[in-house]
Amino acid sequence: METAISRRLAPSPNHGLLQSKPGDKYLLHKQSTKWITVMTMAPPRLEKGAGVLDKPVIEKTTPGRESEFDLRKSRKMAPPYRVMLHNDNYNKREYVVQVLMKVIPGMTVDNAVNIMQEAHINGLSVVIVCGQADAEEHCTQLRGNGLLSSIEPDSGGC
Repeated sequence: METAISRRLAPSPNHGLLQSKPGDKYLLHKQSTKWITVMTMAPPRLEKGAGVLDKPVIEKTTPGRESEFDLRKSRKMAPPYRVMLHNDNYNKREYVVQVLMKVIPGMTVDNAVNIMQEAHINGLSVVIVCGQADAEEHCTQLRGNGLLSSIEPDSGGC
């Protein structure tokens, strides 16, 4: 019985397999009847488009210009706005829940149902509190899906 080994494996220094050629045969042990055949392995082929990744580019900020961190910080400090959902007599409750889950990131079924119920019972419900730009975008998307919505500054009260 023969066992094939690769040149990539590092045998013990006593074997001398590193200087061997493909097809050479060696005994595995002095007392063994097993022979091993030396094989060569082709280097792995790279798929089309594969290769070494480019070195990441580190952006340097110049003095007087805002970095991405500064923009995030200023966005977080912007006054919050409420996105309000108004009750209507046109859309089914299930549809309102589906639209809320589609438009608002991270909206769960339970939260969407609660918001829909509050708007249905009270005529108005707070969907989300966020920055002005995000609030305008959410309001536009809700309106684009046929729901009545508006935004207002969040005064911090109830």
